Amino acid sequence: MARRDNILIGLTPEVLLKAYACGIFPMAEDADDPTLFWIDPAQRGIIPLDAFHVPSRLARTVRATPLSVICDRDFSAVIDGCAEPGPKRARTWINAPIRKLYSGLFDIGHCHTVEVYDGDALVGGLYGVSLGRAFFGESMFHRVRDASKIALVHLVARLRLGGFELLDTQFLTDHLTTFGASEIPQERYGKLLASAIRGRADMSVFGRTLSGSQAVTFARD
Repeated sequence: MARRDNILIGLTPEVLLKAYACGIFPMAEDADDPTLFWIDPAQRGIIPLDAFHVPSRLARTVRATPLSVICDRDFSAVIDGCAEPGPKRARTWINAPIRKLYSGLFDIGHCHTVEVYDGDALVGGLYGVSLGRAFFGESMFHRVRDASKIALVHLVARLRLGGFELLDTQFLTDHLTTFGASEIPQERYGKLLASAIRGRADMSVFGRTLSGSQAVTFARD
């Protein structure tokens, strides 16, 4: 369900965190739209962290890839990548207010990136919001094959190591179902969310360097 109000008035990163705690998040119609509206899905996409599935081919790729993975180095570059139109995404919902708000969350330690590099070139990644032991995935992108999938495996490894309880994907896609994602009703989501945000995760995991083999192991076990 979308609440199409003018929510920009008084909307700060701190207010945005309170919205996440209530189970809602903002979106825009497209990159050129100067307004935002609240999203409150009746069915919520999640990836159960204790049942994350790494397909065998992807596990081999993550272990053997020459690409490197680092977190929280260049938020601006990641959100630029997520905002790029692509063959399967002619329009993007990441507009100027979204960039400003989530950059503010990054500055206060509540937005994180997982970045995939080929040498010095950023070739894929994702970003999302952390609150307590909940992580809300916002967007991902790739410029080379499997780069966003590699980022997701590394994200889940860190979430599990950090004691997170909830990985919210907002919506369910066919792509995410291959990793074990499913939809749950709003009421059940609310209970999971309430439990997760009461706890405290170990945020140092976003500063931890993991090899591909370690990422696969920690994401699976």
